[in-house]
Parts: sequence; structure tokens; C-alpha cells
Amino acid sequence: MYPFTYTRVADTPEALAAGRRGGRYIAGGTTLVDLMRETVERPGTVVDITGLPLRAVTATEGGGLRIGALVTMADAASHPKVRALFPVVSQALELSASAQLRNMATIGGNIMQRTRCTYFRDVTAPCNKREPGTGCSALHGYNRSHAILGTSDACVATHASDVAVAFAALEASVHLLGPDGQRRLLLSDFLLRPGTTPNREQALRKGELITAVEIPAWPRPLASGYLKVRDRQSYEFALTSAAVALHVRDGLIREARVAAGGVGTVPWKLPAVEQHLVGQRPSDALWAAAAARAADGARPLAHNRFKVDLLKRTVERQLRVVGGTK
Repeated sequence: MYPFTYTRVADTPEALAAGRRGGRYIAGGTTLVDLMRETVERPGTVVDITGLPLRAVTATEGGGLRIGALVTMADAASHPKVRALFPVVSQALELSASAQLRNMATIGGNIMQRTRCTYFRDVTAPCNKREPGTGCSALHGYNRSHAILGTSDACVATHASDVAVAFAALEASVHLLGPDGQRRLLLSDFLLRPGTTPNREQALRKGELITAVEIPAWPRPLASGYLKVRDRQSYEFALTSAAVALHVRDGLIREARVAAGGVGTVPWKLPAVEQHLVGQRPSDALWAAAAARAADGARPLAHNRFKVDLLKRTVERQLRVVGGTK
């Protein structure tokens, strides 16, 4: 680990001033500290923001939720409003990491976490995400765990977050505060696909701070859930996952929101699946037909071709569970 300066801030203006000077914000530290130990990240200053008042979960008008950036994963997962209104979020959080990490890691930090690509974390390997222009070792290396959607010739690393998949399905937005004031971005605009600049992962401006993630109100009743497929059941990242939310009224699907994880360079929304569902009556045949569109546009690599079929099966299974035709 390289030498760095640590500072703890007492309020938001102090945090923004430190961020504007180039400091890196840290809360739970469950990702950043690991990357610093591995010398992947080398910040000159880390800014401890755990004292900021960003730990509330509040209902918004119409039945949405705003989750403060410093709410821990464990507290968000167990919060009565989260569990009652959006169980897909609680389930995604509970299937993430170990209990110890969930007690430390924050919602803001979770969506900011960097990839678990082994080449990214190996500082001896070429990696465009870590050092732009050096190449992508995963393209022709061992790429079983890598992405099949949203990839580019510069990067094929998957986004590691589970709850970000649930947020993507629910079309959540990220509240930001920076030197130029407040702004709000859809999560789908906040997290960036690699393109030719895989080192730029979020649409953050210098010194900006995540203050909350907001889930909009959705028509009720809304059934939702998260399914994660992995090599082992305890503390493992997804091979594939599916976040599904369905609003069914008078026997017809009125709203459908579906996103996938473990397969995309960002949490991957599945509009073709959603469009196939809306206006239809729930049935096993419908779930299979909709899920067949889940891998549209996939670009599998040498070792992860199995993810194409696995993704379709994962989405179909979770549609059956949430749709009530298990």
C-alpha cells in the first residue's frame, strides 16, 4: 500500500471542499481499501464521510423510496419499507457478500464498486480499465466470469453489484451533490458502459458526492424478486442474476421491469423481455417466450458462452416465481 493522507470531515461543505481538492471519499471502505492494498488504487488523500447525515430511508410521494448513500447494506435490506415495497432490493442485498461486509458496506459505495475482473486486480496484467491503452487481457485470456452484454474491444469486465441490478430494473436514480450544486441521474446514465474509455465508470464530476438512491413509485400491487445464480451459495459473485418486478391487474401484466446481472459491463436492462410481457396474461409459455429475448445482442467469449443459455433460464425462472406460476 502506498502512503496516503486520511482526513475525517464533519459536514457536507467540508466534504465537498476535500473532494474538490482531489480527495477520494470513503465510508465502509470494503472495496477501496482492498484496491489500495493491491495497489490498484493509489489515492493521495482519503476523505472519511461516515459522519455525514446520509443514513435515512424515507418514503417519497406516491410510494417511492429514497435511500441515503450511507445506509449500510444490512440496514437497507432489513428496513420495513424496503422489504414491504421493494422486496427485490432486500433480496439482492441479502444475496450480496458476507454478513460482515453487509454491516460495513454502504449503498453509495456498493453502486460505485469496481469490477472483480482478475486482470484488473493484477497490476502485472495489461488492463485498459486500470491503465488506458495497455489492452484487455480478458479478451483472449480466461474469461469465464466476464460479460457478454455491453462489451467493447477495450473491456469485457462485469459490474459486480447485485443491488444495482435491482435498482436498474426499478429505474432508480442517483442523487449527487457537488461544487456546482445538486443534480440527479438515472442509474442507467450514472453507470457507464466501457466503450473506448473503460477507465471512466461513472458519470461523476470532480468532487461530487452521492447523497441518495431514489426508487420511483410504481403501480400497486407490485410483485418483485431477485434470483442469483453462482458457483457456490455462500459469498460468491453472480454468473447470472435476474431482478423482476411485475404489476398485474385484472389478469393482465400492466407493467414489467426486468434487469440482469453477472452478464453485463453495467447492470443490464432487458427492454425486449419487458415489451414481450406487457399486455399479456401470465403463463408458463409467456415466461419462456419473453426470456428467450434476454440475451439479445450478446457477444460471448471463448469461456463464457454458457452464459447465453444460463441467462435465459435465469430470467425465465424468476418470471415464473414473481409471476406466481412456479
